[in-house]
Amino acid sequence: MRAAKLNSSMISRIAYDDEAEALSIWFKETGRYVYYGVPGAIFDALRRAPSAGRFFNESIKRRYRCSFDPDRRRFRPTG
Repeated sequence: MRAAKLNSSMISRIAYDDEAEALSIWFKETGRYVYYGVPGAIFDALRRAPSAGRFFNESIKRRYRCSFDPDRRRFRPTG
């Protein structure tokens, strides 16, 4: 797993699982999303992009299947 913190107004950090080809992006306002089938080169380019938000919008958004924080546990009231 590779990870990086970003200096972005939109994205706080990113992580990439090479084996699963899964890119996790933590958005400052909406939380973590995981994008599937993403090549490692996209992670590297996002990490180096002058504007992470612009790179995300142009190269990732709507191009890869994604899900909202699949590991997040939702707690419900009991009783």
